[in-house]
Amino acid sequence: MKWAELITVRSTDRSVKTLTSALQELMSDVVRKYGAKRIQIYHRQKIDSDFCIILSHEGKPVLNHGSRLGLRIAEALRAFGMVNHSVWSEMK
Repeated sequence: MKWAELITVRSTDRSVKTLTSALQELMSDVVRKYGAKRIQIYHRQKIDSDFCIILSHEGKPVLNHGSRLGLRIAEALRAFGMVNHSVWSEMK
């Protein structure tokens, strides 16, 4: 079964540069450890302070809370602003 975690963060204007740098480092770390298909990071059009991280998984989904990696990322991003972390299952 395929499932995904969506982690969105809305940062303050003053932390956008720092957050962008942290997200680039995060992307490199995850790609190095898990592969390029595991993580995608998006930047919201016209709102420089909004980002979305999508973690892709296969196998039995972790109910409600998300993976250890997703939980760690969400917790780390709270220092930059409002964070929403949700788990999605592929529709059959």
